[in-house]
Amino acid sequence: MSSLWSPPGGSTDASRLIIERAHEEFLRGNAADARLDNVRSFVRESWGRSLDHLVGVEGLPPLDLSDEQLQAQRRDHPLAGVIEMIRQLLIPGDPESSGVAVAIGDAAGRLLWVEGDHRVRTLTGAMGFVPGANWSEDAVGTAAPGTALALDRSVQIRGAEHFNRLVQPWSCTAAPVHDPQTRRVLGVIDVTGGEQVVTPQAQLLVDATARAVEGELLLARLRAQENAPARTGRTPRRRPAPNARALLRVLGRDRALLEVAGDGRETATELTARHAELMLILSTHRQGLSAERLGELLYGDPDAAATVRAEIVRLRRVLERAAPFVGFESRPYRLTGELETDAHQVLSLLDRGAHRVALAAYRGQVLPDSPAPGVEEVRDSVQRVLREALLAEASVDVLLAYAETDAGADDVELLRLCLGMLPPRSPKRAGLVARLERLGS
Repeated sequence: MSSLWSPPGGSTDASRLIIERAHEEFLRGNAADARLDNVRSFVRESWGRSLDHLVGVEGLPPLDLSDEQLQAQRRDHPLAGVIEMIRQLLIPGDPESSGVAVAIGDAAGRLLWVEGDHRVRTLTGAMGFVPGANWSEDAVGTAAPGTALALDRSVQIRGAEHFNRLVQPWSCTAAPVHDPQTRRVLGVIDVTGGEQVVTPQAQLLVDATARAVEGELLLARLRAQENAPARTGRTPRRRPAPNARALLRVLGRDRALLEVAGDGRETATELTARHAELMLILSTHRQGLSAERLGELLYGDPDAAATVRAEIVRLRRVLERAAPFVGFESRPYRLTGELETDAHQVLSLLDRGAHRVALAAYRGQVLPDSPAPGVEEVRDSVQRVLREALLAEASVDVLLAYAETDAGADDVELLRLCLGMLPPRSPKRAGLVARLERLGS
C-alpha cells in the first residue's frame, strides 16, 4: 500500500460498537439515550436530516445520470480540467496500491469520477459508490460527500457514523470545491477507504487538494482572459440541454413499457410485443440496420422487409403521441432522440462496478416470451454479462443474492463459489451444501 494512505495503528472496534448502538437507538426514536452523547453533534444533526428526507437505512443510491448524461457532465463540468491534479495529489504513484477510492462529484452530490484502487472500487461499487450515483444527504443520508456539501465544509465520517448500514464498513473524508471568484460550490472531492482516510492528516490533505484546485481554476481563468480575442459584442449560443428522455422497460416484461419524463411530466405507454421487439433491436443497434437485416432480427426472415416497413409506420404513429422526440431515420433504419432501455442500464452499472445496484435493477429476462432472434441475442448477452461480472468481481453478499434469483438458482458454479467465499462457521453454508446436493453436485 502507498505510504500516503498507510493505515493507522490501534483498534477502533469498541468505539465502532458504541456508535452502532447509538445509531440503532436513534432510529428507534430514543433521542435521550446516553450513548448518543458519544456521537459527534454534526453527525447527529445529519442523521436527523436523513430521517427528515425519509432516507432508507439500507437502500442503494439512485443512479441519476445515464451514460450519455454522465459523459456530458464530465465534458462540461468546471472540474474536468483539474482531474489530473487531483490524481497526482491524492493517489500519486500506482493507484492500484493506494487502498482508497477517490471520487469527484458535482454540486448536487452526483459522482462524476471514481478512481483509485480497483479492489476498493469494486467493493464500494456494491453499495452504489459509482459514477452517476447521487450521494447527496437527501439520497443516502450521512456520508462525507453529501454532508460536506450540506455543511459547505470538509468533514470526516467514520464507519458506523454513516446513516446507511450498507456504507458503514467504510470511512471517508470529503471537502467541497468552490468557484474561486463567486465562492459558489462547484463540486466535492471525496476519499473513501478504511480508517486511514479519517486521520487528521487525511483531512488536511483533502482540504489542501480542494484549495489547490480552486487556485488552479483561478489561474486557468486568468490565462483564458489574457489569451481571449477582442470581444465582438456577440454572445455565443449554447446548445440547449435535452429536457425529455424515454426509458424502455423490457426486463421481466412481455409487453414493454415506454416511460417518458420531461417538462415536469411523466407518462407510461405499454407497447405491443412487436413494437417492443422493434424498439429494443433498434436501441441495441444505434448505428442503424437495413430493412433486410431488421427483418432477419425481428422475424428471422431477411425477405420480410415490406412487413418491417409497415410496422415502422405503425410504431412511428405511437411514438408521435407517446414520445415525439424519439423517431426513425431510414436507409438504414435508426432511432433518433434520447432513448435508453433498462437492460442497457444494467450493463452500464456492471461496467461501473455497481454489482449490487445492477442486480437490484435486473428484474428478469429481456422480453422473456419473445422469439425474435434479435431479442434472443440481447437476452442471452445481458444474462451472460451479468453472470460473468458477478462471478468475477462481486462480493459474497451480492453473489448470495444472485443465487436467490431464477437465473442463479441452479447455477452450480455460483453456489460453489459462494461456499468457498463464506467463512467456515457461516450459518449460510448449510443451505448452500443442501442445494448443491439436490443438484447432484
